[in-house]
Amino acid sequence: MRKVVAITGNGAAAQAMRQINPDVCAAYPITPSTQVMEDFSQFVADGLVNTELITVESEHSAQSACVGAAAAGGRVMNATSANGLALMWEILYIASGSRLPMILTVVNRALSAPINIHADHGDQMGCRDAGWIQFYSENAQEQYDNLIQAVPISEEMNVRLPVMVGMDGFIISHSIERLEMLADEEVTDFLGEYKPHYPLLDIHNPVTYGPVAFHDYYFEHKRQQVEAMRCAKDVILDIGRKYGKLSDREYGFFVPYRLDDAEVAVVAIGSACGTIRVAVDQLRQQGIKAGLLKIRCFRPFPAQEIADALASVKAVAVLDRSDSFGGLGG
Repeated sequence: MRKVVAITGNGAAAQAMRQINPDVCAAYPITPSTQVMEDFSQFVADGLVNTELITVESEHSAQSACVGAAAAGGRVMNATSANGLALMWEILYIASGSRLPMILTVVNRALSAPINIHADHGDQMGCRDAGWIQFYSENAQEQYDNLIQAVPISEEMNVRLPVMVGMDGFIISHSIERLEMLADEEVTDFLGEYKPHYPLLDIHNPVTYGPVAFHDYYFEHKRQQVEAMRCAKDVILDIGRKYGKLSDREYGFFVPYRLDDAEVAVVAIGSACGTIRVAVDQLRQQGIKAGLLKIRCFRPFPAQEIADALASVKAVAVLDRSDSFGGLGG
């Protein structure tokens, strides 16, 4: 049955993972994402999931184990933050280049140096060109919803790409909020049975993963990733509509707030958007036609859709929790 609980963002992510019931999870702790895998490991110990939980010695090993498990034909999930995500860097490209569906919760945190354990989008945005679909969540509810939707998006046959789902460290990960949970059986039915594509363990149809590819075939691989990311846009919207019918919470690429007649607008990602809505309302009371566009989907980036949404706006302020040093803006 459905229920409403008070829970942290990390706890919401762990509950989504419990309901997804992946075949394999590989875990290595790092603040502020540690609670996700702590809670999930308790679900494993209590027999609430059928997951094979692999505890490893580093995030590099964790992501490597996920790649191996996905190639073998498993539904795979993991969680990390900041420097842990950076240590996974090499394997992120292997996951996407091998077209392996998997889900990674990223509890967004600043990268060292100096050491900073608080929220920053630089970790996940640093992976923007790694070939992963990327979502950002404003609150615990969105983290839960985005993780569940990420599974069928990742596994769609014309996509087959890994997905990152980010939430702001501590601000969301450690704050207790209201969460509306679907019933376990609803999530199971929504996801369906995973159908792996050319799994390594299918001994009747042997395949090779990770061969050397020179210029011609490497180009073909990369071109297919480009097309998969393009196809992902339609799939994201389709899954968002289906999830909306199930949960009454429909998702798209972004969420506009009071943009219909706005003359000025703020574009932002993540937990800051709640505060920005309050600021927009206050500006409206002062006669300033302000609005907000909250980006949910960062990869594939919905450039034309965002341009259309902001077409009538005279001025735009972009609030960024990261910086592209030497680039244009954040």
